[in-house]
Amino acid sequence: PVVNWRHENLMRLFFRSLRTYVKPGGFVKVASNCGAVGVRFSYIIGGALENEFLHIETVPFLEWHLHRYGRSYGDKRDIYKRPDASNNQSYNAQAADRDMVYCFMYAPTGETLAPQMVRIPPSLKVLQACTDGPFKHLQGMSKQNLAKQLHDRFVTEISGTHVG
Repeated sequence: PVVNWRHENLMRLFFRSLRTYVKPGGFVKVASNCGAVGVRFSYIIGGALENEFLHIETVPFLEWHLHRYGRSYGDKRDIYKRPDASNNQSYNAQAADRDMVYCFMYAPTGETLAPQMVRIPPSLKVLQACTDGPFKHLQGMSKQNLAKQLHDRFVTEISGTHVG
């Protein structure tokens, strides 16, 4: 839950950036696991609606006509871990039969949208109180240092400064 702000912002900013490239009436499809705890369906649909993309339908991934495409993580993990072409599986804990495809149509109203809202990262105090994930076995100064490092990184990310 401490990093969900990043997933929510990802979808909001993704759909906001698409407005530059998608023609009115154009379609966008986003696939995600139906039980995802990262990029949840509510973040996908919410980010789309905030940016004038109408939710047209949701279909099971295996019923989509492009279901055999080579899936990937979409980040730096793709460099060393590629999809299993024979089974079309690319994620350790996900399978195509649990994925959904969310379909949207761009329907701009012509009105100027307000600046994109983003969710701010958790405070340093919240991070210092964490007891799971990387904090599970940490105490004292090592826990404080990790909380500070993560907080500094999160603040940098939300500022729009490229990291990594």
